[in-house]
Amino acid sequence: MTKSYSGYRVLLVHAHPDDETINNGATMALYAELGASVTLVTCTRGEEGDILVPELTHLASGATDKLGEHRITELADAMNELGITDHRFLAEGKKVYRDSGMMGTDPNNRPDVFWQADLAEATQYLVSVIDEVKPHVLITYDEIGGYGHPDHIQAHRIAMLAADESIWQIQKIYWNTMPKSVIAESMAKMKELGSDFFGAESVDDLPFAKDDHFVTTLIDGNSQVEKKMAAMKAHVTQISTDGPFFALSNNLGLQVWGDEYYTLVRGDKAEPFDENGRERDIFAGVKL
Repeated sequence: MTKSYSGYRVLLVHAHPDDETINNGATMALYAELGASVTLVTCTRGEEGDILVPELTHLASGATDKLGEHRITELADAMNELGITDHRFLAEGKKVYRDSGMMGTDPNNRPDVFWQADLAEATQYLVSVIDEVKPHVLITYDEIGGYGHPDHIQAHRIAMLAADESIWQIQKIYWNTMPKSVIAESMAKMKELGSDFFGAESVDDLPFAKDDHFVTTLIDGNSQVEKKMAAMKAHVTQISTDGPFFALSNNLGLQVWGDEYYTLVRGDKAEPFDENGRERDIFAGVKL
C-alpha cells in the first residue's frame, strides 16, 4: 500500500486489553502509519486475566484486585508501540464494566461484569462513540466471540447493535477470523519442535479456527510486525515472551503475526484482490 489514507476511519471493538494487539496489531499499525484514523474501544480492563509474571501475582482478583488498573497502563504502552492515539474504554468516565471471566465461573454472576451489563445501555455508549468518530469500517468478533468468552460475545453484540442504531452509517463491518490452514501449519511446526499449541491435539479442537472459505480479506501487515511484537510484549502480565506466541514467531518466522485475516459481514468486497480472491484493503470501495 502506498496511497495516503488520510480521511479514512476505522473503529475496533475489543473485550480486554491485549485482544486488540493479538488480533489486529499489524492492521492497526499499518493504517495508522498510512494516515488513517484508528480508534480502539476496549470494553473491560481485564481484571480476571491470568498473570504470567510471578512478581505481579499480588494484583490478581483473588488478592489485591489491582490487575485492571495495571492493564490500563499495559494497554497504553501497547498503543504507543502501534502508533494509536485514540484508545478508550467503553463508557469512558461514566461506568466501569468489569471482566466477566470465563463462561460458567463465579465472576460471571457479579452484577458489575460486562456479561451482566444492560445490553441497551452498553450499546448506547458505543453508539455515542460511532456518532462522534464516524468510522467507515468496524472490526470486532464473530457471534461466538472467537472462542466463546462471554466478554467477546458481549462485545460482538453491542458492536453489531450499535452499528444498526447509530445515526452514522458504517460502510463495512469485519469480524476477526483465523483460517484452519494457517493454524494447522503452526501446530505441525510446533509439534515438530516438541511444543504443544495451547494444549490442542488437532485444529478441530480450537473453536477460533475457521474453515478457510470464511476468509474474505487478508491484510499484509508484515511491515508492522516489529511494532506488533513490541505491543505484545507491553502486555506483560498476559503474554509470556517464552510462551506459544513468541515460540511461533521464532520457529515459523514473523509472517505468522504479520498476516491478519477477516470476514466481511457488511458491505461489498472490492479490489484489490489477491490470487485467492481475498480483499487486500479494509477500506477498498469505501466512499469518503
